[in-house]
Amino acid sequence: MTITYLKRSKPEAEKVEDDAKVRDVVAATLADIEARGDAAVRELAVKFDDYDRDSYRLSEAEIEAIVAKVSPRDMADIRFAQEQVVNFARAQRDSMKDIEVETLPGVILGHKNIPVQSVGCYVPGGKFPMVASAHMSVATAKVAGVPRIVAATPPFNGEPNPAVIAAMHIGGAHEIYVLGGIQAIGAMALGTESIDPVHLLVGPGNAFVAEAKRQLFGRVGIDLFAGPTETMVIADETVDAEMCATDLLGQAEHGYNSPACLITNSRRLAEETLVEIDRILEILPTANTASVSWRDFGDVILCDDHDEMLAVANDMAYEHVQVMTDRDDWYLENMTSYGALFLGPRTNVANGDKVIGTNHTLPTKKAGRYTGGLWVGKYLKTHSYQRITTDEAAAMIGAYGSRLCLLEGFVGHAEQCNLRVRRYGGVNVPYGEAAELTEAAQ
Repeated sequence: MTITYLKRSKPEAEKVEDDAKVRDVVAATLADIEARGDAAVRELAVKFDDYDRDSYRLSEAEIEAIVAKVSPRDMADIRFAQEQVVNFARAQRDSMKDIEVETLPGVILGHKNIPVQSVGCYVPGGKFPMVASAHMSVATAKVAGVPRIVAATPPFNGEPNPAVIAAMHIGGAHEIYVLGGIQAIGAMALGTESIDPVHLLVGPGNAFVAEAKRQLFGRVGIDLFAGPTETMVIADETVDAEMCATDLLGQAEHGYNSPACLITNSRRLAEETLVEIDRILEILPTANTASVSWRDFGDVILCDDHDEMLAVANDMAYEHVQVMTDRDDWYLENMTSYGALFLGPRTNVANGDKVIGTNHTLPTKKAGRYTGGLWVGKYLKTHSYQRITTDEAAAMIGAYGSRLCLLEGFVGHAEQCNLRVRRYGGVNVPYGEAAELTEAAQ
């Protein structure tokens, strides 16, 4: 493979060092929240968000007053976007069926899809009010049938953001807290004197939020590791530099550590995109953020051909992958590791982020190698069950089970099976011996 970097992000060693610092801060903060509960949460909210109130949970009256501040046009747009997300989530839910099958005469096996009983939905909003994240987490949980939906978002400019609160409220949140960062994640997962813990955490966030979820996994479930936004553009000469640069910087504005990568087989397109990025950064209102991400986490990778481009893209396993080539369907067929694909120049990552209907909470840091993004199925647990309805089946399965248990040395296990052979097959099996059925019993 002969790939060439026309631009490369900062060294991996520096990124590892940054991650280690985040891990230490998160571990200490979570331990403090677990030890001191509400007092620790309040101190963190005041320290990081300069926000203090008697209770961080919004009352019904407060929610109604805050939602009333949203303009009719904004509310209509929020409802439209949420409807798209809900419609797709319902279609996904309908694809998940409870099953029951008779695998052998008298042997019934099945599974049920049961919602988790409580979920904590984190909606980022300290830098930008992420209205769409409420659709992705809260509304999708409602479609799944979760009976207790807790939502948390930081204050925006010193107060709850009306549009975010409105999206949470109409999405179906039962409890809404104005809390951000590690304190929100820790409070929802560990519980405090005033907040009951949840069973599952979902939602994107910055590096500290992602690390908090990682450290809490096991105590609670998590959807996936959804840290700082990553965007990749796979392009050939069917598109121009303006399209590529716009799609890269459109996501780099998320934060100071949002990776953006162009993979192409065209040196001309690569070089022109670098020039175009510099031009756009001169006029982009969020350039103070996007320029840092591009400087420290931007890559431009020149490959020989599409096979090489595909191999590099699958290895990097980025969150958002915008494909604009003469063979978009080929990439759809052959891409195996990513968060979500955006195929062709008519679509873009912002559509997926805000309105088109697919979920925008997606795997980052190569997690796309082993998981997809948040979807209605993340809120459902598939539980199996078994039932034997005839004496003949109980004796027959018992005989196989008895022998296989003793093959592994589990005498007590074997006796569970032997008891059924004796009761339902009429065959006496001495304790500790393998069951055999007589022809008469069979």
